[in-house]
Amino acid sequence: MIHNRAGRKLKRTASHRKALLGNLATSLFEHKRIVTTEAKAKELRRFAEPLITRAKHALANENNKQLTANQTIDIHNRRIVAKTIRKKAVLQHLFETIAPKVEHRNGGYLRIVKLGQRRGDAGRIASIELVDFFEATIPKAKNSKLTHKHSAALLATKKENILAEDSIKVVSSVAENIVTVSHETPADELREETNIADTEQHVPEIAETPTDEVNNIENETAEESKSDVGKI
Repeated sequence: MIHNRAGRKLKRTASHRKALLGNLATSLFEHKRIVTTEAKAKELRRFAEPLITRAKHALANENNKQLTANQTIDIHNRRIVAKTIRKKAVLQHLFETIAPKVEHRNGGYLRIVKLGQRRGDAGRIASIELVDFFEATIPKAKNSKLTHKHSAALLATKKENILAEDSIKVVSSVAENIVTVSHETPADELREETNIADTEQHVPEIAETPTDEVNNIENETAEESKSDVGKI
């Protein structure tokens, strides 16, 4: 069993892994923030922070004039970092811009922020950034999955908001009805009552039907017949 071999292989050979981390460090120093997988970000932090420390030591040596004769810059540390950072512009930016920014920080130059899972292979991604160039903000993950508790809490709050909005609508509608009823004046009510009375007065009387007339005639004939019988 092999012991004392820390770090992740990242499914690459030693040379491929070293080249990968060097390219990631170059992009990080150039853009100050990059997004990669969580495993690569953790390995990059272990790989890039010693390079920043080299640049900080070079700056301290130059400020304190602890250099050999006829030297104005720390060539030794620059050459060691140049083995990894191959771009001259990024190397100069590291020693002239990033190193003075982290001069009073004792380690911990980089911050890793987890961003959840990405589509396709569901790989866990994270952003790695320089602490002194960005504030401590946590960006929202686009494809992060909520836990069951979080989703239940969100649904409960949405339901409460919907019920509150419905109750407010009901109360407002009732208040509007009350206001409209209160605005009706007694004069309007009197006008309505007078109109009803006028309609009742102008209703025509119902005429007697022919059947009522026939019944009256029959009753008169019956009485005349009874009077004639009494006379006989």
